[in-house]
Amino acid sequence: MHVLQILPALGDGGVERGTVEIARALAQAGHRASVVSSGGRLVAAVEAAGGRHIEMPVHAKRVATLGQIAPLHRLLSQLRPDIVHARSRLPAWLARFALRRLPAARRPHFVTTVHGLYSVNAYSAIMTRGERVIAISAAVRDYILANYPRCAASDVRLIHRGVDSAEFPRGFRPSAAWLAHRDAEFPELAGKRLLILPGRLTRWKGGLTFLRLVAQVCRARADVHGVLVGGPDTPRSRFPDDLRDACRQFGVADRITFAGPRPDMREWLATATLAFNLSTHAEPFGRTVIEALSLGTPVVAFDRGGPAETLAACFADGLVPAGDFNALAARVGELLDGPPPAVRPCPFDLARMQRETLAVYEELL
Repeated sequence: MHVLQILPALGDGGVERGTVEIARALAQAGHRASVVSSGGRLVAAVEAAGGRHIEMPVHAKRVATLGQIAPLHRLLSQLRPDIVHARSRLPAWLARFALRRLPAARRPHFVTTVHGLYSVNAYSAIMTRGERVIAISAAVRDYILANYPRCAASDVRLIHRGVDSAEFPRGFRPSAAWLAHRDAEFPELAGKRLLILPGRLTRWKGGLTFLRLVAQVCRARADVHGVLVGGPDTPRSRFPDDLRDACRQFGVADRITFAGPRPDMREWLATATLAFNLSTHAEPFGRTVIEALSLGTPVVAFDRGGPAETLAACFADGLVPAGDFNALAARVGELLDGPPPAVRPCPFDLARMQRETLAVYEELL
C-alpha cells in the first residue's frame, strides 16, 4: 500500500518523530511511504527511513495557504496513494479539500491523528473527520468523544505513542567519556543526585513549579541539584530570563543548571535520580515520560492527561494530585530519602505503535 502523511513541517517534535517512525515501518514492511511538509531537519530522516518527502508550504496559517489545495490535488492525482494521513489541523483541511476534488472511485481513505487537546471549535473539528481517528492516549480519546459528538466512537482508535526500547534500553548508563564531558561543561553536577525537568522552556511546562520544588527539597539535601534540559520555545522568548530571575528569588541560583537544548536526552534522563513532568495543564501524552520510564528512571508528574496513564502503568508512586505543590514536595522528599524506587517495564514501545497504526491502514483497505 501507499500511505501519504501530511503535516506542517518536519522539525524536532513528537508529531514529527512519529511521522518518521511510521514512514520507516511502512518501508520496512515493503509499502510506499510519502510525506508532505514544508521541510525541516527531519526530512533527511524520512528519506533515510525509505520514505519520499515532497516539500509544499502547508504550514502557514494565512489565506494564501489555501492556494495549496490545487497543487495538492494534482499531487494526489499523480501519486494515487491509498491512504492520506493528516497529523495537524491546517494540512488536514488542505487535504480534505484536495480529496473532494478527486472522483470518488479514486479517492484515498482519510485518516487523522489527534496529537493534542485542541481548542473545541470548527477549525479543530477536522481532526475528528477521518474515516479513522487515531487518539494518542486515553485522555485524548475521551476528550474527542466528550467534545465532538459527530465523531463516532467506533471510528476512534486508541494507539499510545511508543518509545524505541533499543534507543532507550532499560538500565542504560552513559559512557565514561560522556560523563567526563558533562562534568567538564557543568562541574557543579559532579557527584550530585540530579532532578531533571526535560522539555522546552515555556511557561506551561512547569519550570517555575520545578524551581520552587528544588528550593524546598534542597534545603536539607546538599547533594541534590536541579537541571532544566531544553531550549526556549521561540528564539525571542523571554521566559528563560524569567526562570533565571526566579532562581535568584528562590535562592537556588547555585542549585540549578540550564543545560540548554541537547541531542543526548537519553544520557541526561539516564543520569537523573528523578525526572519530572509538571505541566500546568493536561498534556496529550508526554514523550519524555516514556523515554525516562523505558530507561528505568523514576518520573514524578501531576495526575492528569497522558503522563498519568503511562505512570499508572509503570510507576504509580510518581503520581501526585494535579496542582498540589505540597503533595509534590512531600512525594519527592519520600523518594529521595527512601530506597531506590523500582520502575516496572514500560509497555509503550515503538514497535507496538507502528504495528497498530499499520493495522488501521490495512483495516480501511
